[in-house]
Amino acid sequence: MEIKNAVAGTLESGDIQVMIAPSESKGLHIDLESSVAFQFGEQIKKVITETLTGLGIEDAQVKASDKGALDCTIRARVTAAAVRATGKDVWK
Repeated sequence: MEIKNAVAGTLESGDIQVMIAPSESKGLHIDLESSVAFQFGEQIKKVITETLTGLGIEDAQVKASDKGALDCTIRARVTAAAVRATGKDVWK
């Protein structure tokens, strides 16, 4: 699946900004910035990974800047960024 650069979300409190870009290597490479990474970093990465693989994206570079987003917000932002990156509309 071809991927182009895409962004979704904001840097507001309670949100997460997700940037997706093509990767030169296999797999999902997630760079997470979060003030709560110590407590929730693995869960945030798990939600990002599950969402992307569920959408058929297995190779991508992901940069996420978390500001305390809930799992449902993370899924929504990752999905929006994935739709923008692939052009594939998952809501139809």
